[in-house]
Amino acid sequence: MADSADPPAIDTTVPSSARITNYWLGGKDHYPVDREVGEAIARIHPDIVALARQDRAFIGRAVRFLARDAGVRQFLDIGTGLPTMDNTHQVAQRVAPDAKIVYVDNDPLVLAHARALLTSAPQGRTAYVDADLREPENVLHAARGTLDLSEPVAVMLIGVLQHIVDDDEATSIVRRLLAPLAPGSHFVLVHDTADFHGRRVLDAMDRFMQDGGLPICARDRRQMERLVEGLEILEPGIVSTSRWRMEINSPWGTPEQVAHYSVVARKP
Repeated sequence: MADSADPPAIDTTVPSSARITNYWLGGKDHYPVDREVGEAIARIHPDIVALARQDRAFIGRAVRFLARDAGVRQFLDIGTGLPTMDNTHQVAQRVAPDAKIVYVDNDPLVLAHARALLTSAPQGRTAYVDADLREPENVLHAARGTLDLSEPVAVMLIGVLQHIVDDDEATSIVRRLLAPLAPGSHFVLVHDTADFHGRRVLDAMDRFMQDGGLPICARDRRQMERLVEGLEILEPGIVSTSRWRMEINSPWGTPEQVAHYSVVARKP
C-alpha cells in the first residue's frame, strides 16, 4: 500500500521510542536527541539494551511458532518500528513463503523506510499501512487490502500498547482489533512492566516523557490479564519476554527477567 504523497515531516528535536530502540539495537536510524535520551535511560535502567534485544529474539520465537506450529499465514504487525534484522515478514516467510504480512505505523521516519519492509518472498506478500493504533477500525480496513480477515490472523503489538496509558482505552483497542477476526486468530503482546525491576523502570519512563517523548506506562500482571481476557493463553503464559519459550536446557541457563511481559493468546 502506498504512502501519502506528502508524509509528515520528521521532528528531529523530539525523541522517538522507535528511533531510541533502533539506537539500542545498534542501528543507524536515529538523531542526537534519540541518542541523548537513550543514553540517559540506559543510565537509569541499565538492562534496557538487553531488553531491546530480548524483544527482537522474542519476535523470532513467536512468529516461528505461529507460522510453523499454529499454521498462521497472516500477520498484522502494528507499531512495527524501524526495520532491523529478522523482521516479522522475514521470519514468517522462512517458514511459510506464502505468508502475508501487513506492517502498521505512523512514525514519519518509519514511513520513510517503508520500502525496506516491502521485500517479500514471491509466494507471499508484504504491505505497509500508515495508520494509528488508536483507530483500530481504520487499521483493519486498510489491512483488508492484503489480508483475508475471514481466515486466522496474528495481531502483534510489540512494545506499542504502553503508549495507550488509559486502561479502558487500551482494552477497547484490543477488543476492537480482535472482534472481527476469525476463530483461530492469535494475539501477540509485549508490554512494559515494573513488576520485575520496580522504580527504575518508572524513572526511565519519566525521563523519556520529560524529554518530550510520547506518554508511556507500565502495566502489572493483573492489567495484562485483563487485556487478554476471553482468549486462550498459550504456554508458558504471561511471562518476562526473555523467558517465553526459551530453549529447554539452554547452555546459558535461565535468562534474567527483563522489564517486559510477553504473551501469545488464541481467539477461540
